[in-house]
Order: sequence, then C-alpha cells, then structure tokens
Amino acid sequence: MKKYIIVFFAIFLLVGCTGVGSYQDVSVDEAKELIASGEVKVLDVRTDEEFSAGHIPGAQLIPLQVIDGKLSELDKNTKYLVVCRSGNRSAQASTLLAENGFENIYNMTGGMNEWTGEINY
Repeated sequence: MKKYIIVFFAIFLLVGCTGVGSYQDVSVDEAKELIASGEVKVLDVRTDEEFSAGHIPGAQLIPLQVIDGKLSELDKNTKYLVVCRSGNRSAQASTLLAENGFENIYNMTGGMNEWTGEINY
C-alpha cells in the first residue's frame, strides 16, 4: 500500500509541475527590466477607458472581456507581459493564455497602480 501511495504522489507531482497552464509573476521593477531589454510585448487587458487614461508605451490593448476571442491574433512564440490596473485581471488573462498553449507569459503584479515608468495617453 505504501508503495502505491508513493507512486501516486510522484505522478501527482510530475503532472502538477509540467508547466501547462502556468505563468510567471513579476514585480513592476522586473517588468521594467523586461520591457527595457525588448524581451516582451506588453499586453494591457484593461478597458478602453482605462487604457486611454494612461498606458505603458507600445502596449497592445485587448480587454479581458474579449481576450478569449482574440487568442488567434496573438503569437504563441512571443513573450507577453500582461498588465491591468491592480494585477487581478492580468492574472486571469495570464492563466487563460497559459492554458491555451502560450508558454512565455509574465503577469505584472501590482498593475498600473504601482507602475512608476513612462506612460502614454
């Protein structure tokens, strides 16, 4: 019996650690480094109104409410930094992207509330 429990636990860990459906949380400072290096494309999942009130330069707007219908417009080989106002909607969008085969997803925790970098209007 003990042997079966160990095997079950090992399989559980293996399946749980495959990276399917996962993304990486990054701080605002780490996000700035990723942007400065040119490694990521910024994906803003806020509303049109929030985006118009100020966004990270070069960010692409795809509101969370419509992102599932826009997945085919995104490149699965691109590294995306996903941002929103506070980090909650971007986490939801990051999960959705990861579950749909996007492997290089970074969620900016703290969102635009904590962003201290350049902003376009």
